[in-house]
Amino acid sequence: MEIIVIKNLKKYFGSGENQVKALDGIDLSMERGKMTAIIGASGSGKTTLFNVIGGLYRPTEGTVIVDQHNLAELSEEQLTIFRRRKIGFIFQDYRLVPELTVQENILFPLALDDNRINQPFFDKIITLLGLNEKLDAFPYMLSGGQQQCTAIARAFITKPSVILADEPTGNLDGKTSQNVARMLKMISLSLHQTLVIITHKLELAQLADDVIQIRDGRIINKN
Repeated sequence: MEIIVIKNLKKYFGSGENQVKALDGIDLSMERGKMTAIIGASGSGKTTLFNVIGGLYRPTEGTVIVDQHNLAELSEEQLTIFRRRKIGFIFQDYRLVPELTVQENILFPLALDDNRINQPFFDKIITLLGLNEKLDAFPYMLSGGQQQCTAIARAFITKPSVILADEPTGNLDGKTSQNVARMLKMISLSLHQTLVIITHKLELAQLADDVIQIRDGRIINKN
């Protein structure tokens, strides 16, 4: 079943001679429960696509439907709620709250909506990611890999429709990068979670069910 449907997506910045066509006619669909990697060189449009799917950018033209929601039809307030409830974000720089413990960082999205903790689900996530012994630690006390695992747990905790990960292993060394990539794949399989990854790392892309290559704002290959 398709969870993301994109038709004739265009995203332009600027106007006239200075106009940049970041996305220039993207047609794409992604199936629920699968891991999709979007690859491309710097400036190819992959990060813009990430931001459009996540409701951070509005398209210039075209249709973006995520979990049966047409993003163009949502107000700014509705988009904010949509992102909070339907999208889990993982960024290269972790974006943890330094004053909060690992457990508090993971549970922070639930607190925003006054949602109760599903303790068995929480326990499963932290076990899969190896965070059981780090729940009372603060981010500065963690390795880069442990910080990213905390960010991954935070993204999964609300059971969102889609997880969007932007270069999730970009700040990690080779061995740690491989370990985090495997854990990300493992937890997405275990929880049947739809996962979309923006990456330039082939070893991470190779773990995906589908790989989409973008160049100059257009899809040039999909397999």
